[in-house]
Amino acid sequence: MTVTIGRRKLLVALGGAAAWPLAAHAQQPGKLPTIGYLSGGDLISQRAQVDAFVQRLRELGWIEGRTVAIEYRWGEGRAERYAEIAAEFVRLKVDVILAGGTEPAVAAKHATLVIPIVFPTAADPVGSGLVASLARPGGNVSGLSNLNTGLAAKRLELVREVFPNLRRLAVMANADFSAGLTERKEIDVAAGTLGLEIIPLPIRRVEDIASAFEGLKSRAEALYTTGDPLVNTHRLRINTFALAARLPTMFPQREYVEAAGLMSYGTSFPDLNRRAAEYVDKILRGAKPGDLPVQQPTKFDLVINLTTAKALGLTIPESFLTRADEVIE
Repeated sequence: MTVTIGRRKLLVALGGAAAWPLAAHAQQPGKLPTIGYLSGGDLISQRAQVDAFVQRLRELGWIEGRTVAIEYRWGEGRAERYAEIAAEFVRLKVDVILAGGTEPAVAAKHATLVIPIVFPTAADPVGSGLVASLARPGGNVSGLSNLNTGLAAKRLELVREVFPNLRRLAVMANADFSAGLTERKEIDVAAGTLGLEIIPLPIRRVEDIASAFEGLKSRAEALYTTGDPLVNTHRLRINTFALAARLPTMFPQREYVEAAGLMSYGTSFPDLNRRAAEYVDKILRGAKPGDLPVQQPTKFDLVINLTTAKALGLTIPESFLTRADEVIE
């Protein structure tokens, strides 16, 4: 079990992130192989994923600015940006596109059937039309599935374990995010088994977050949030409202817990991005994406924020804490 440094040190670390990608924009790629990095989120929310990706590239011999160039673009949770960025990468004639998430990857595939595309975190690669099959992707796209939607039942079981008397659960989901809608269906099935009443909080843009909480009032006892670039980009705002409403929260990734969420359970996105670098390495050395099978996640993390628990006046069972992969305090 890892005990993470306090929130003050975390914010200091993030504060230095603002200048981090500027060197990439100032590069003169020349004849260096170029990676177009299409992120659905923003710089700070994706820092751990990008660091993992770049570090693995370096280990494989691709050093940014020396043996490879990386063009970073941030969607900032706005779906309309994905197609614009993908089209820009086609104009730039990048050698490979790293598309972080299902929707960015779909946008990239719509933009080009020629440039290789690697996705590190797609919820349903076959169902979304990214690949023909996991074993034989075909076409110009491959990568890793995050299995995010398949974990909904497990997350609800964990919430019920910590809060055995829980009866009413609010679920915030981006109504325009396909994987989130799939996850909502799984939540409804699991909730029926656990005897939970689900109170839906659909959102489509950042302005909907405040109104969703206003409409919620005191109707729920906890909040479950599905993950997507919009929610991830504005996770601190969501947690601020949740804390004000005295709502314990369950999220799909540790980044939400770092931003004052209570707990998360899900795939390690930095690990998936690290493994995505291996796909990019193979493609830059001549492999075809369609010949590279889609891989599944192998690392799942349960993360608890004790500072948030104390702010909510909650006591997390010791038996639960000992099972956590990481405790933030």
